Amino acid sequence: MQQISNIVILTGAGVSAESGLATFRGPDGLWEGQRVEDVATPGAFVADPHLVQRFYDERRASLASVAPNAAHEALARLDEEWPGELLLVTQNVDDLHERAGTKRLLHMHGELKSAWCLACDTRSQSPDRLLDFPPCPQCNEKMLRPDIVWFGEMPYGMERIESALMQADLFVSIGTSGAVYPAAGFVQTARYRGAQTVEINLEPSAGSIYFDESRMGRATELVPPFVEELLGRPPA
Repeated sequence: MQQISNIVILTGAGVSAESGLATFRGPDGLWEGQRVEDVATPGAFVADPHLVQRFYDERRASLASVAPNAAHEALARLDEEWPGELLLVTQNVDDLHERAGTKRLLHMHGELKSAWCLACDTRSQSPDRLLDFPPCPQCNEKMLRPDIVWFGEMPYGMERIESALMQADLFVSIGTSGAVYPAAGFVQTARYRGAQTVEINLEPSAGSIYFDESRMGRATELVPPFVEELLGRPPA
């Protein structure tokens, strides 16, 4: 691996799965027993807001029973010690990267611990139970929804992500299927810029052909030595 300075890392459900959180969509097409179409679209929220609020309240509560794993901790160390530019983009809506200590972090699909007010368009820390339809701390209207990017909505921070990818010397994808856009296209953007590309996953993703190197296995086993490898190399 040649000298590098700027790094972009993408993490997906495979990283959080090793902490005990369910991946977004299981082999049966369900997410925690629910059809994605029933809990992860704007139309689902209009059709049955109680179901949607209850679903995300349960996901939020589940965070208390899990902890960051070795992959989260290794990436936090990389964030702390890497002297060049670094952006960790996660598709996960949990807070495990933050709890591990990562600071240079962007949640492109939103966060379970954030609520979005549809009345005043502000975001705030989410109460434990949105099912109670609590008032917005800014405008006092009872129009809070989970601050989650649902199907049909634009992911957060795309301009920042595209800018980071165009300046990246190294793009790393960890624990992602490579099947959901726009994240699935990040590797191609990075390659266009001339970045090295590395995939770390349990099995080859849908976009494996675009990576210069693929390392197959558990993130908890592969990410820590990969970080040690990076930190052992002087940046360009």
